[in-house]
Amino acid sequence: MKDLLFGPWPWYVAGPLIALTMFFLIFFGKEFGVSGNLRTICSMSGAGKAADFFKINWKDQTWNLVFLLGTVIGGFIAARFLTASEEIALNPETVSHLQSMGFAEAGKQFLPYQIFGLERLCSLRGFLILVIGGFMVGFGARYAGGCTSGHAISGLSNLQLPSLISVVGFFIGGLLTVHLILPFLF
Repeated sequence: MKDLLFGPWPWYVAGPLIALTMFFLIFFGKEFGVSGNLRTICSMSGAGKAADFFKINWKDQTWNLVFLLGTVIGGFIAARFLTASEEIALNPETVSHLQSMGFAEAGKQFLPYQIFGLERLCSLRGFLILVIGGFMVGFGARYAGGCTSGHAISGLSNLQLPSLISVVGFFIGGLLTVHLILPFLF
């Protein structure tokens, strides 16, 4: 029981819980996606006056904002109180490869200090990486008609072909980024 509470949940626990959540969303006619919340927040802030894209009834999306808030709170609780250690099990070859790239603490923590350390984020290079990366994620989510969670969880559950194509594209983009772009950044 301690492993289930203080470690990653196994697929046979997490998978059915995600499936049950998706069943209820489909049953109640809702579509899940985190990036859609950005549109809702912009609409709440009055962005509909500047762009037609934001002219939506944001009150219809209140449930999704509550879900997003629950995700943030749940992540905080899991990280602060339900994580026994930040050490993660990585293949020794992966650890060696990451260490050769300058990630001295590879496998010892979830977020590498070399990327997410305060000094790194406050540098010009770190700031540019955040701004360019954020723009690319935002543009990609808008261009694909949703984010990875929306397409991979909700779209695939609804058997939508565009979601399948998007998820394949997300994985290809992630692999290319990790193998071709990340080595040049660090």
